[in-house]
Amino acid sequence: MIFTEYKNTVRWLIIAVSFVLVSLILWNTYVFFQNFKAEETTKMKIWAKAQKELSKNTDLNEDIGELSIEILQSNKTTPMIIMSQDGSYDSNNIEEKKANDSIYIKRLISKFKNEYEPIQVVYKDEVLSTIYYGNSPLLNKLKYYPLALLLIIILFSAVIFFFYRSNKNASQNKLWSGMAKETAHQIGTPLSSLIGWAELLKTEQVNPNYITEIEKDIDRLQTITERFSKIGSVPTLEIVDIIEETVDSFDYLKARSSNLIHFEMKIPDDEIPVYLNKQLYSWAIENLVKNAIDAMKGRGNLTIEISQLEDNVKVKVTDTGKGILKKDFRKIFEPGYTTKRRGWGLGLSLTRRIIEDFHDGKIKVLHSEIGKGSTIQISLKRA
Repeated sequence: MIFTEYKNTVRWLIIAVSFVLVSLILWNTYVFFQNFKAEETTKMKIWAKAQKELSKNTDLNEDIGELSIEILQSNKTTPMIIMSQDGSYDSNNIEEKKANDSIYIKRLISKFKNEYEPIQVVYKDEVLSTIYYGNSPLLNKLKYYPLALLLIIILFSAVIFFFYRSNKNASQNKLWSGMAKETAHQIGTPLSSLIGWAELLKTEQVNPNYITEIEKDIDRLQTITERFSKIGSVPTLEIVDIIEETVDSFDYLKARSSNLIHFEMKIPDDEIPVYLNKQLYSWAIENLVKNAIDAMKGRGNLTIEISQLEDNVKVKVTDTGKGILKKDFRKIFEPGYTTKRRGWGLGLSLTRRIIEDFHDGKIKVLHSEIGKGSTIQISLKRA
């Protein structure tokens, strides 16, 4: 108990530290981006002053200072538009083809206004031009860096989560497999004793029908023992008639169910060979039939229909029970999901594993209507 609490504390501590580190990285990136933008503004103000010197010296017919020329020529990254008072404009660091498109320039000016405050070039209280400028390509790339970093962190966290979850599921599967094999082992001892008592009863004056029924239940216990012993191991499949196997399971449950349930089977006349493990397949049918009986609360109609379409075989179990909500069609096959007060929620999840994992088939809720019943369909390939 103390070890478990310690592990949980360490886990939450790691999560908290990771969250703090991520927050610091994102914050530092944001501060860096803002500082970069401030430097871009400062650089453009210096460039505007150089532009002002250029305009002043041109008016006075003086030589242009080398420093101003160097400043004007040094900015090769910041896209800018210099708009004169007469409506004419010039551009820097913008593709020539786009720079000649007046509509594009108007959209660009609107965008630049949202990124930076325009700079006016003023000489003798007269606005000579207005400079509109935006983020350099480097700044635009840097702007998406926090999002990329966040995405990487999310993906990394998802990988850790699924790795942890798969390890946990693997541990649980080993635990369940071990419990199932131990259960089979524990059942084996009293089962052997029951077989001996059944043989002894045959020598006594006992109604043979009673002995026959006892032997049927003993056979059933042997089947259940085999089922549990196969959990966690790869089952052996053999070619059998799916109709015969389904009828055997159906008849056994029918004889031990309420007389208020009307059982019906719709099956073809010809055999349908399928690769099956008899014990596990009968377990799947038994789970579906018991689930249908529970849904009807021991009263109603239960039908099993077998049909074949080309290379596939369909086994449909239909009841007239309470029905299933559409949003729960997939959920009912998840381990632990149950609507019963005393249910474990393992029957249908085990059935799905038997059909899909062991027999490479499919199982789904084919149709359901609240208050009228449900149909669950198994699909298997023909041998």
